[in-house]
Amino acid sequence: MSAIQLCRTAALGGHVETCDDCAHSRVAYNSCRNRHCPKCQGAARDQWLADREADLLPVPYFHVVFTVPGEVAAIAYQNKRLLYGILFEAVAATLKTIAADPRHRLGGELGFIGILHTWGQTLTHHPHIHCLVPGGVLADGSSRWRSCRRSFFLPVHVLSKLFRRVFIERLLTAHAAGQLQFFGNLASLHDAGCFAETIRALRRKRWITYAKPPFGSPAHVLAYLGRYTHRVAIANSRLVRADDTSVTFRWKDYRHGNASRDMTLEAHEFIRRFLLHCLPDGFHRIRHYGFLANGIRRARLAQIRHLLADTPGEPAVPAKPRTQRHPFDPSVCPCCGGSLQITATFARARRWPNTS
Repeated sequence: MSAIQLCRTAALGGHVETCDDCAHSRVAYNSCRNRHCPKCQGAARDQWLADREADLLPVPYFHVVFTVPGEVAAIAYQNKRLLYGILFEAVAATLKTIAADPRHRLGGELGFIGILHTWGQTLTHHPHIHCLVPGGVLADGSSRWRSCRRSFFLPVHVLSKLFRRVFIERLLTAHAAGQLQFFGNLASLHDAGCFAETIRALRRKRWITYAKPPFGSPAHVLAYLGRYTHRVAIANSRLVRADDTSVTFRWKDYRHGNASRDMTLEAHEFIRRFLLHCLPDGFHRIRHYGFLANGIRRARLAQIRHLLADTPGEPAVPAKPRTQRHPFDPSVCPCCGGSLQITATFARARRWPNTS
C-alpha cells in the first residue's frame, strides 16, 4: 500500500527532463513498479502485448471463463497461494482433458493462456480465470491441425462438471494433507466431518463456466488482452470522486443489462476491498499451457502455421502481424516532438514517510 501511495512522488526520487529543441522542461518522479499499482502497468502491458502479437494464429479465438462458488472464494481468501494454484491446475486439467477427448470433436493438444482475476465489479473477492483459447488442436501425433466450429468451442456444461470434480478432488487432497488454514468463522472447517459436509454442498452446486463467441480478428484478440492481462482491482478511470471520508466509483450491474451505477464506500472499506486482491509474492497470474507453454511455444506455433498453410480452406498465414502497436514514448517532447534529455536527478528518500 505504501508503494502505491508514494508512486511518482518525490519520496521515490526522480529526474528533470529538458527538450533539446524547445527547452521545454518537466520533473518526472519514479514509479513504484508494483504490479498492483493502477499507474504502473502500462509499459509492462505494452511489452507483453508486443510479445503475444507474434504468437497469434490466423484462427478464431475463444474467451472461456471459470468461476468458483462463494464458499470456495472464502476458503481461497485465507489460503491464497494454495487455492489460486489449485484453480489454475483444475482449469488446465479440464480444458486439456475435454479437448483431448475425440467425442467432443477435437481430440488433440490444446493451447491457451490463463489469466487470474480475483475481483468483482464492486471489489468483492471473486476469484475466476479468463482463458484465451485458439480454436483448434494439434491432432494425430501433431501431424494435423483440427479446427473447432467457428461458433462453438466446447460444451460448457461438460467443462463445468469436470472442472467442479477436478477442483474438489484437489481441495480434498490439500485438506487431508493439512495444507489448508482456517480462521474466524471458517475455523470449524479444520474438522474433517464439517469439511466433508461443506464439500457435499459444493458438489450439489452449479459451478458457472461460460464461453463467449469467438473474436473477429487478431486485432480484437489483442484488444481483449490489453484489457484483461495487466489489470488491477480497479482502474483510475472508474473513480468518480473522493474526499476525506469516502470514495465513489463506477461499476457495471451485470444483472440489469450492464447498467452503469455509482457506489460510495467509506475510505477504509474501499482500501480494505482493494487490498483483498493483492497476490502472494512471486505468484504468476498469467500462465501458458499446452502448445502455448513457454518451453515449446515457438516450435509448436511454427508447426501449426505450416499445417495451416497446407490445409485447404484455411486462411493464409500473414507474413507480418496485421496490427502495429505504438506504445507511449516518454522520451518525446509533448510540445515539439523533440528529444527529452535528463539534465538533473534527485535520489529517493532514505526513509519512506509514514503512510499509515
